[in-house]
Amino acid sequence: MRCRRLIFLPAFLVLLTAAQPALGPGDAARYIVQNSFGRGETINYKVHYGLLNAADATVETSGNLERINNRPCYKATVSGRTTGSFDFFLRIRDQWRAYIDTTSILPLRAQREIAEKNYRKKEVIDFDHERDVAEVFDVRDNKRSTVKVANHCLELVSGFYYLRTLNFERMRVGESLRMPAYFDGDNFLLEVVFKGRQTVETKAGTIRTFKLVPKMPDNKLFRGENAISVYFSDDRNKIPVLFQAEMFVGSIKVDMCGYQGLKGALNKVN
Repeated sequence: MRCRRLIFLPAFLVLLTAAQPALGPGDAARYIVQNSFGRGETINYKVHYGLLNAADATVETSGNLERINNRPCYKATVSGRTTGSFDFFLRIRDQWRAYIDTTSILPLRAQREIAEKNYRKKEVIDFDHERDVAEVFDVRDNKRSTVKVANHCLELVSGFYYLRTLNFERMRVGESLRMPAYFDGDNFLLEVVFKGRQTVETKAGTIRTFKLVPKMPDNKLFRGENAISVYFSDDRNKIPVLFQAEMFVGSIKVDMCGYQGLKGALNKVN
């Protein structure tokens, strides 16, 4: 994992660092009923490294549904760019996109276009959830490969949308969630612990939230097993409003600063 990526979206590290190898058989395509998100939603974030503003990030769904393999999909895009002095030294322009099946909340196609200083990567991944394989196309090198993936496999963007479909009201403090995920040729099993309710301060206001913490193995990046915390709004939307990561080289915070197109009212403290 490239160190520069730590400044862009530490939220995605939940799907990478807190994961264990996993690959195996499972159930057929699923059906998930959800009313937490839909078309035309936009969430804006400020990324802070310590006391410094490091980057801006946006998570959004298109106003129209797309069709992949004749299936209706949400087009969800995560984009980010460094700002200020970080842009001078690092210059990051990253975009991650997933076409998420509206019925199963599984990715049918994923794209990522990475520009981090001199590093470049552009790829397209098509997921076949009936055969549990991913067809990977490296656009820059014009190379194709087929990778076996776990049943109901998620990638980075669809993983966070899937978390928003869960009923946290029924969860007990200390209960764990497990999700299979794929990233960069590897399969992972993500395990996240539900920590209950907490009120947090964001640039968009004080918000009541559900707190999730990934189980962290020993590593050289993060400080302790509870180093990363993710906060989802305690309301119908369940949008991620705050990410915090304590690292050996400092702390990173991704703070929601604006939003529009939500399904319902945000659970703010008046």
